[in-house]
Amino acid sequence: MNAPIGVIDSGVGGLTVVKELMRRLPNEQFLYIGDTARCPYGPRSATEVRKFTWQLADALKSHSIKMLVVACNTATAVALESLQKKCPFPVVGVIFPGARAAIKVTKRSEVCILGTVGTVHSGAYEQALKSLSSSCKIVPLACPPFVPLVESGEYEGDFAFELVRKTLEPLNKESFDTLILGCTHYPLLQNHIEQTVGPNVIVLSSAEETADDVDRILTYYQIQRKKVNVEEHYFYTTGSVAMFKTTVSKWLEIPNPKVQQISFE
Repeated sequence: MNAPIGVIDSGVGGLTVVKELMRRLPNEQFLYIGDTARCPYGPRSATEVRKFTWQLADALKSHSIKMLVVACNTATAVALESLQKKCPFPVVGVIFPGARAAIKVTKRSEVCILGTVGTVHSGAYEQALKSLSSSCKIVPLACPPFVPLVESGEYEGDFAFELVRKTLEPLNKESFDTLILGCTHYPLLQNHIEQTVGPNVIVLSSAEETADDVDRILTYYQIQRKKVNVEEHYFYTTGSVAMFKTTVSKWLEIPNPKVQQISFE
């Protein structure tokens, strides 16, 4: 089946998932919407996030996608179930794959979750982790400054490191051996986070496990792309096309990505 796979996120963070999807599924075509104009989703109400997520999903539905990947933890936490019930195609989120990855590697069943306020307050990661290991000790921490930092593009320097170090200070008194980057923006801060928590903590994202899920679903429904020559990937943003194009080109190593603006207001 040669229809594209849709991917949605509150901004640019979901591109970290797209990168792994492109590596794992080189024959597939991806359509991505980053809602950069209304990012971050984390501080917003569940009703508002659900509304925005459905707008993004409906926009990609009109492109006849064969699957939707909700590459946003906050959107996954509040809207995944409704999307899975109402969409005429498979819908994959990033929370359960992230939890599964953590349970695979933790030695002491002590897992820290970094996420947006919305994701942490939803308890979605706790529920997913407990469903996999009832004895798991969970240490959640909301990190409100992280998404704006990544969206600004200033996530590589000393300022970013100091902001990460200060934000993670509450973890100094906690015990855990595995840390989930519970927001798809956070892998861009992974080096800073790893330096802060130290070498004895495994830091992981949900991208690889999410790609595994997508691969399995494509195979199960026999909807893998048949064409060898892949059509171009398309990217849509509700914010600045120039900024988004620069980010896509840098992160995904696409020389001249197709980026268009889309509006929902």
